[in-house]
Parts: sequence; structure tokens; C-alpha cells
Amino acid sequence: MPEGIKFFTGNAHKGLAQEIAGYLDIPVGDATVTEFSDGEIMVQINENVRGTDVFVLQPTSMPVNRHIMELLLIVDALKRASAHRITAVIPYYGYARQDRKVQPRVPISAKLVADLITAAGINRILTMDLHAAQIQGFFNIPVDNLYASPVLLDYVRTKYYFENLVIVSPDAGGVERARSFAKKLQCSIAIIDKRREVANISQIMNVIGNVENKDTIILDDMVDTGGTTIQAAAALKDKGAKRVVAACTHAVLSDNAVEKVNNSVLEELIVTNTIPLDSKMEQCKKLTVLSIASLIGEAIRRIHEESSISSLFA
Repeated sequence: MPEGIKFFTGNAHKGLAQEIAGYLDIPVGDATVTEFSDGEIMVQINENVRGTDVFVLQPTSMPVNRHIMELLLIVDALKRASAHRITAVIPYYGYARQDRKVQPRVPISAKLVADLITAAGINRILTMDLHAAQIQGFFNIPVDNLYASPVLLDYVRTKYYFENLVIVSPDAGGVERARSFAKKLQCSIAIIDKRREVANISQIMNVIGNVENKDTIILDDMVDTGGTTIQAAAALKDKGAKRVVAACTHAVLSDNAVEKVNNSVLEELIVTNTIPLDSKMEQCKKLTVLSIASLIGEAIRRIHEESSISSLFA
């Protein structure tokens, strides 16, 4: 058990918190996070944290605004209780897709959330697969952006022995991710040319690359409504792909995404547990959830010990 470390969590993902605490061999800190009758959140830290190195796990997934507010209040309580250092562990960073102005008179929400988190008194951020890597620059504190690719790679290597494997990027923005993944598996890549007219609604236009009689894995950072992934899978099948699998880090799966996956040509949707998925696992038999607890737990250990975590970014 590391000395001088405390680990707390809000209500966003207690299952993952227990896994990480188990990896670190420390208990989850005693804190009360509840609400008053009018909906205001109330936080109380029920143990001494003076002079300790504190880590707070809180993915800002649905309901996003509530989980962000829980995180801010937990941090403020810890700061006022004289914690030495506070690291926010945010496996899924909400508002990450609003990272720039794409039309007139709109906010840059990812930057605003970064400002709120910093103003609350957080000293360091530990997150995973940011939708846009430049979000790290929105903070004036250290940000460690881990990647789930080692977890996904281990699973793919263990389960799939594809002889004619192709890693597919669902859009031009994900080419670098697909190329890195394909390089480790020593296979080729393909790209989906996608045109998006309205938010959360996409139309697949073309497949760039040879996928005929190939086994394909669509690789993305997240699946939200499922539209992009499902249409990409259908486009690959139309181009003669033999098998279609999808893999992503963040399974948002909003609206009727689970139903779409169940009715799609996808054989399997491989995701990680950056977001809690208990009920959706029961609803979707194609869903495989991999744990990132050991990866985050090891990063927490190394941050606490002031040792290098660069090997975890491989």
C-alpha cells in the first residue's frame, strides 16, 4: 500500500473506483456525496486528508453537468481540508468534442470546463484518450493523457488471429490512431470518407483502401449515438469485407445506440469501462467491456511516487 495517498470518488463510476483501489491495495476514501431536496449537491469528507496526496476519480459522463459539479465540490472540500496535492482522475472528459469554434457565436466548452476544474484547486489531471489532444493545452497544470490502446491491443491479439486484418479509421481525423494501432499489429489500414451535415448524424460516402475479403476493425475514440460506427460497418460490408468488428475507448452509447448495435452487421463492439455500462452490457450481447483499472492504477502509483509514466503511453 503506498503511504501518504488517499483515493476518493464521486457517484459517477464507483465500480471502477473499487477496481482501482483494489489494484493499489488501498480503500476508497470515506466521503458523503448526496443532494438536498432542491437538487443542490452536498459533499463532506469524513476522514483526515491533511498533508496527503489525494486522487479523485470522476468520469464526467451522463449526467455530465451533475458529475462535473460533484467533482468541483469534492475538490473544494479536499482543498479546504488541507490536502497536499489533488489529482483529478477523469477517464472520460465531458464536453471534449466542443474544443473549438465551428460556427459563429458558440462557446469553446472544453476550455471553459478546463478553467472551472483549474479554478477549483486541482493540481494535476489524469485522463484517457481525449477526443482532441490539444485540450491538454487548455490547462495550466500538468495533464497526463493515457491511451487505452494497450488494453485493446492485448484483447485483439488474444481473441482475433486475423490473417488479412485491416484497421479502419471511421473518419480522416482518426487516421493517426488507426495507423499506430495497425503498426503494432503489422497490418494495413483503410479510411472512411464521412460527411457530417448535422451534429450526431453522419453519412458514409466512400471507403478508401482495400477491404474486400478482409477482416476489419473500426477503431475510434468513442461511440456516442452509434451512427458513424454502424454506417461505417455497413459501408465495409458493401465493399466486400468478410468480418466487421468495432473498438473504442469511450462507450457513450446515448439514445438508442444499443439497439442500433444489436441490429447492425457488427460482430462485436469492444470498449473499455471509462464510462459505467452495467445495464447496457445486459442489453447488448455484442458488447465486450475491457477494464482500464490496472492502467489507471499504475499511473496513480507512479504519479504518487514521482516516477516516470512515459512507458504507459505506448
